[in-house]
Amino acid sequence: MFNQLPDLQTFGTWSWTQIEPFFKHLEATTLSDGNVVQWLDERARLWHLIDETFIRLEVATTLDTSDEAAVEKYMRYNEDVVTPVRSADNTLNHKLLATNLQPPGYEIALRNMRVEAELFREANLALMVEQDRLGTEYDKMIGAQTVMWHGEERTIPSMKPFYLDPDRATREQAWRLVSNRQLADNQKLDDLWVQFLTLRMKIAENADLPDYRAYKWRESNRFDYTPDDCEAFHAAIEQVAVPAANRIYEKRRRQLQIDTMRPWDVMADPLNRAPLAPFAASDIDRLNHTSSAIFHKVDLVLGNYFDTMMRENLLDLDNRKNKAPGGYCTSFAHSKRPFIFMNAVGIHDDVQTLLHEGGHAFHDFEARGLPDYQQNDIPIEFCEVASMSMELLAAPYLTASEGGFYSDDEAARARIEHLEETILFWPYMAIVDAFQQWVYTHPQDALNTDNCDQKWAELQQRFQPGIDFTGIESARADGWHRKLHIFQIPFYYVEYGLAQLGAVQVWGNALKDQAQSVASYRKALALGGTRPLPELFSAAGAKFAWDAETLGTAVDLIERTVGELEKS
Repeated sequence: MFNQLPDLQTFGTWSWTQIEPFFKHLEATTLSDGNVVQWLDERARLWHLIDETFIRLEVATTLDTSDEAAVEKYMRYNEDVVTPVRSADNTLNHKLLATNLQPPGYEIALRNMRVEAELFREANLALMVEQDRLGTEYDKMIGAQTVMWHGEERTIPSMKPFYLDPDRATREQAWRLVSNRQLADNQKLDDLWVQFLTLRMKIAENADLPDYRAYKWRESNRFDYTPDDCEAFHAAIEQVAVPAANRIYEKRRRQLQIDTMRPWDVMADPLNRAPLAPFAASDIDRLNHTSSAIFHKVDLVLGNYFDTMMRENLLDLDNRKNKAPGGYCTSFAHSKRPFIFMNAVGIHDDVQTLLHEGGHAFHDFEARGLPDYQQNDIPIEFCEVASMSMELLAAPYLTASEGGFYSDDEAARARIEHLEETILFWPYMAIVDAFQQWVYTHPQDALNTDNCDQKWAELQQRFQPGIDFTGIESARADGWHRKLHIFQIPFYYVEYGLAQLGAVQVWGNALKDQAQSVASYRKALALGGTRPLPELFSAAGAKFAWDAETLGTAVDLIERTVGELEKS
């Protein structure tokens, strides 16, 4: 029967009525040791067609947030196809689990399937559709934000280069202009937040769980660490990374010859040099082709993967009005291809973002060597090791002599900035994660957005005391509104911190033997979701950890390397 499945374009026009017989066929199949793997792979083939259709519709809503027709198509498919598919797929989960069959190599998949079956509630399907709709509302709101700068309308991302300007007055003017524009949307964002939170409280209640954190922990398949471990990680960051971040801020303050580090000073070059300009904002071809050269230096196979993405138009990197914020890499499961979305404006952060998303894309390519079903459910924590490690593994090839963007001095500067930002990131990650831990264990308090403002400001003072918000306290308290993960992808942030710690270990190995470290990295990516999280880290040459000792070792390596780069 599965030979009758059409190509993706035709399948994308199918209704649930046309798709349902394939689920009924799977449901009617008598399972045995001899056919269970084929059954799983047929099921995966069907899901990949559905998933890619859904993802392509979702991507369209981010490419142009003002395209109402694209939003309507996305929401209609979500409601009319994806919702009944989730219900039918739950029936298949229960069918397989009832057999107690244990095909070798599918242990992790079956473990995750059990949790999915336990969490499933028919009543939550409509709530999930509504949650996705709210996500498109957030994108639309943020994507429409613009400011007038010297007579020109500019998007918020396109203002980033002015935060790097050597002139402090220019930086402050740009920062305040953007901040005031963002603050103007606070009431609308507050209203959206209450809808998100109310929805998530109901999802947890329907699943018979005490709070949404308990729900999300299980839905995210977090078997290898607990909320208490996250709090221990926060404490380790406060003990190790916060003092290191304060050292960075203090060094920059002295170099800039200013009294305190204000928010508009954080991104400025401490020696008042002009911003690194790896490519013109309008020259996305240079970003693409130079990044390709870098990836080829890291590994020929990885470089060829990126070339495939360029050739097949799997990159949308420029910034424009009404484009959704941020950057991401998603997967087109049926086509077996990744897709990268960015908002590049011609600064070094764009290079880092593309290296990062490139790591995700390479993970997708490598895992496609597995049987269809085993490609699923890769832990997000390890997906971020793939991306963050690539930023570090590619660093030696940023120089023009290696095919990269910069002179030797500029490349050293870029590496210093990246390494210091790695340290500065851990405290910020702790703010975002601790905020969400509070929100979903105190949801009634968090429904009052004034309380959210207060909690965010309190956490920022705890983890980022080196930034002075005197006189602009409202802008500090507003920070949670601008973190899309808080609105759209709850609890997706601690992964970055855990993965960054793993990535620094991968990079530490590369400092001793780059080729071997890259080989281990690729081997780990190729495991997909077939191993528990600690084993995936281990395969890449890292320890899955959140303790102060491991973090301290990573911070020491970064600070030592920064010192060496500064001397050179």
